[in-house]
Amino acid sequence: MKKNAEKYTIAGHLERVFENQSMPLAFNAKTPRQFVLWKKKTRGKLRELIGYHKFERCTPSPKTNEITKFPEFTRIHMEIKTEPGVLMPLYILKPVIEKDRYPVVIALHGHGSGGKYSVAGRSDIPEISESIKQYNYDYGVQFVRQGFLVFCPDARGFGERQEKWARDNIRNSSCLWINNMAIPLGMTITGMWAWDIHRLIDYIQTRQDADRNRIACVGLSGGGLQTLWASALDDRIRCAVISGYMYGYKESLLEMCTNCSCNYVPHLYEYLDMGDIATCIAPRPLLVETGTKDPLNGKSGLKNVYSQTSIIRKAYKLLGKEKLFRHDVFDGEHKWHGIEAIPWVKKHLLQQ
Repeated sequence: MKKNAEKYTIAGHLERVFENQSMPLAFNAKTPRQFVLWKKKTRGKLRELIGYHKFERCTPSPKTNEITKFPEFTRIHMEIKTEPGVLMPLYILKPVIEKDRYPVVIALHGHGSGGKYSVAGRSDIPEISESIKQYNYDYGVQFVRQGFLVFCPDARGFGERQEKWARDNIRNSSCLWINNMAIPLGMTITGMWAWDIHRLIDYIQTRQDADRNRIACVGLSGGGLQTLWASALDDRIRCAVISGYMYGYKESLLEMCTNCSCNYVPHLYEYLDMGDIATCIAPRPLLVETGTKDPLNGKSGLKNVYSQTSIIRKAYKLLGKEKLFRHDVFDGEHKWHGIEAIPWVKKHLLQQ
């Protein structure tokens, strides 16, 4: 039986199918004008693929649930509506130093985080403390200490938004079940996450203490996924940091197909690769973090990452904005690095 184990499988066949895709939306603009036209067309297709048109707007109806004060910041637990009947819980981390308006960071979590709990530094919860130590996960706190007004939302399926099948551990996610329910309805969890972040921005822009013109989005891993899609589709995000989530789809998601189901969007590979999506962020400031030992990079490691950052770099060069793209490659595993990322966001938001 072992002798013929690979004889009847189709993984290799699907890899060849991937290689034969024409990817008509792969970035190929030769002039700034062509870039503008490509970006408009690509954004339209991306919204179509993630089912963005399926979601319904509503008033955010913000509600504050709890306020906790710390020496360096105040943590506010609140919730907003992102669709009729859909609530997003979040933490707001507000500096103790009073200002009329603060530049904003939306700090998005990935897997194994307990949702917003790790990003907001809830080390008082033992499981979350472990995640913070392993992944340097409390970057929401790292940013509020630098004077930003930080929003740490739960993505659908995480933290307080866990579906019932995942509730035996706060660090579990519900991505599989949500995508199973959503895809036959013409929706995706990627679309849900992007939609919710955009509705959070709607709310942020109504706050008197937030500078509506200085909003950054940052995230590790699944938070990098959220940052990628939300920033690619919304120019109100003026600066982005994608950590631990930039690589060629074939090696890192087609071949590594046991990765979380939230990564998979129907028909996506027919049109473009991950670097092409990130190119929609140009010419806004974008920093990508990559650990040299991150197993998610794929079998060829950094080569698979560079295949995508080279696409992004080409676009910024075309637009004469090479200095607005940076790739921080650090020696380490899958984690938030922050050494270049935090100064990057400060430079591009605080100095505006």
